[in-house]
Amino acid sequence: MNAKNPLSYRQPPPSPPSQPPYRTFEELEVYQLAREFRKLMYQVNRRLPDLEKFELGSQIRRAAVSLTNNIAEGHGRFHYLEQIKFCLNARGSLEELLDDLNVCEDESYLPAAEIGPLKQQGWRVHQVLNGYIRWLRVQKQGATMGLREDSTAYGLSEDNLDELLELRETPPTPLL
Repeated sequence: MNAKNPLSYRQPPPSPPSQPPYRTFEELEVYQLAREFRKLMYQVNRRLPDLEKFELGSQIRRAAVSLTNNIAEGHGRFHYLEQIKFCLNARGSLEELLDDLNVCEDESYLPAAEIGPLKQQGWRVHQVLNGYIRWLRVQKQGATMGLREDSTAYGLSEDNLDELLELRETPPTPLL
């Protein structure tokens, strides 16, 4: 009880400012950025020469869809470690797309001046995805719902989670 105000015990403590919880995967910033990148990669696919429409083009489409599908599917999972696992899969698909852009550059399918901004956007998605993975990890560590997760059921252990989550904050610098 406050000595200056004896009725202060009746007032609830002030609530900390908070953001509304996410309701759907579509509200996640990482999903929105990944979706925009997927659209750009589909545009790249449409510009490939005929000889690549079924090879590289198919690979680009599958990886681009996998990027957003894994974010969405992970969001729908109950356990944080499952969500992290799907985000790691999404990150793998994203890096595959970045390599596909390297193929487009190496084979002169697109001008280098167009590939650079695409790769920058891809690395931005990578950065935000890494941040989301870190956030999920903090949520997992602070979970107080009384549920116990057996991380080995997902092929992850606390020992190898650090290794899997080794994050790159900035894209690698190109070698000259």
